[in-house]
Amino acid sequence: MLMCFYLDEQFKPEYLALVAGVKSQEYYVNMMIAWYFATALAKQYDTALPYIQLGCLGAWTHNKTIQKAIESYRITDQQKVFLRTLKIARQ
Repeated sequence: MLMCFYLDEQFKPEYLALVAGVKSQEYYVNMMIAWYFATALAKQYDTALPYIQLGCLGAWTHNKTIQKAIESYRITDQQKVFLRTLKIARQ
C-alpha cells in the first residue's frame, strides 16, 4: 500500500522511517523493504537517499535496494553511478 499510494502526492518522509524500522530475517519482508526503497529512490530520490548513504538498512536489503534501483528506468544514469558507490562489500 505504501508503494502504490504513498510515494507520490500522499508521500510523507516519515513513511521511509517506518519501513526502515522494520527488522526481519524473513526473505520476503526484506525484499519488500528493498523494493519500497528502490521505488522511493525513483520517486522521492532526495528524501530516500540519506537512508542509503547512512546505512539504515541491513546489508542485504541495502544492496538489494541499490540493485533494484539501478535496474529501474526511472533512475538517471548519473544516479546509478552514484548508487553503485554506496554498495556494501560482502565479507
